[in-house]
Amino acid sequence: MRNDRRQLILGAGATVLAAGLLRPGAAFALTDAEARELVSRAVNDVNAAIASGKTGPGLYAQFEAIFTKYADVATIGRSALGVAARQASASQMSAFTKAFRGYISRKYGQRFREFIGARFEVEGARKVKTFYEVKTVAHLRGQAPFEVLWHVSDRSGKRLFFNVIIEGVNMLAAERTEIGAMLDARRGNIDALIADLKNAS
Repeated sequence: MRNDRRQLILGAGATVLAAGLLRPGAAFALTDAEARELVSRAVNDVNAAIASGKTGPGLYAQFEAIFTKYADVATIGRSALGVAARQASASQMSAFTKAFRGYISRKYGQRFREFIGARFEVEGARKVKTFYEVKTVAHLRGQAPFEVLWHVSDRSGKRLFFNVIIEGVNMLAAERTEIGAMLDARRGNIDALIADLKNAS
């Protein structure tokens, strides 16, 4: 149950999930207030999607829109693809990012109904190197509250999430393991991975 809960929140954060990569040397102008405000807006949109009563493709579409709006999907996807991202062409990375966004939306959207009644409290933010870490506490019905950390940066040109950590479980690391295993099963064929991600969940 604990692992299921972590996976559910990872999907919500991921948000978790807006093209653009972190650019070394880009100006850092993000403030703690802006980071907290982004987290609050994203959580409100997630709660609205959960409460909408939609299921299946309708719900997945809502969460894909949330990922596009609030998450640096390109950074998350590139991290998940690992070393293979450096070998992929620009067109492959574009196709992968699009397929990855849909995959994440379906993967976690299937379980989001369990979030009905969930409540997130934003407790604060702190600067960590070139990004802000926003601390929230998640309250789910019938479960003890637990910590959710959101990593926010504006180095892609927009304020976006690029990672979520649930009780020490790192979203970037988890997706890197998952996508890495899928790529290995396809003998490193990125095009095959992209094709399969379009229908995977």
